[in-house]
Amino acid sequence: MAINHYFAQGSRNEQRLYEDLIVESLKMYGQDVYYIPRETVNLDKLFKDDPSSSFQRAYKIEMYIENTEGFDGEGDIFAKFGVEIRDAATFIVARRRWNSEVVPYESANKDFYRPREGDLIQLPLSNSIFQVMKVEDEQPFYQLKNLPVFRMTCELFEYNEEKFDTDVPEIDNIEDKFAFQNVMTFDTSDITTPWVVGEPVSQTLSDKTMTGKVVRWDGATGKLYVAHIGSNSSKFSKFTTSAAVVGSESGNSATPTLIQELQDINSQEQNLDIETIGNSFIDFSESNPFGDPN
Repeated sequence: MAINHYFAQGSRNEQRLYEDLIVESLKMYGQDVYYIPRETVNLDKLFKDDPSSSFQRAYKIEMYIENTEGFDGEGDIFAKFGVEIRDAATFIVARRRWNSEVVPYESANKDFYRPREGDLIQLPLSNSIFQVMKVEDEQPFYQLKNLPVFRMTCELFEYNEEKFDTDVPEIDNIEDKFAFQNVMTFDTSDITTPWVVGEPVSQTLSDKTMTGKVVRWDGATGKLYVAHIGSNSSKFSKFTTSAAVVGSESGNSATPTLIQELQDINSQEQNLDIETIGNSFIDFSESNPFGDPN
């Protein structure tokens, strides 16, 4: 038997009113956040992972935080290697606002009809960044024959050498603080113009070319902070004091007098202490100490 056609089950006018109320509620009780899409650089098709992914854009949009009494998750855990913060949160965004604030600028990506797992949400309220783990687009479930919101289950983001170039200082500063860096000391008389923050730098050695990105330049002390260090060699590589470092934008070409390592991840970290002790009995020059040397 067919349904009764004299009783409308979600007319278009009712759907618009429902969406209007949701959008207004999110603007009243929500928080302004930045939605940060992830760009894959070298996707591992087997494990579906991209360790070298980057974040180039950030969209400001209002979202409602469903957690009213604090973040979900396991909270602060005292683990073997220090304190781990495993906060989780649930964000709700209106579908109409998503379609107007994000979709038009991502028209080249067909999968941007909804938020994506793996993308980030920066919450200025707590000065933290969450990673989208799951997107639910059927809650509430067709109350007026439509789906007006996206509900995102998120966990606190753990930085892993990703690149941030969103032009939002609060977001891009993560790279400057937590990325593994080489601190190169130069004779200031060799530097003709200040190094440009964000410019690529390179150093050509006999068997490889080192590359990196400038994150800070201290002209008073002659120290250049370089992150995202890599090379065109498959072996472990690092900058040296035997060749000139060249800046692609500043035009500088100078040889560092001292190179130090910096990784400000934890005030109690012991990276350098362990390396210093290990140098007395571990040969770090071996390319593959656990397998066939060939």
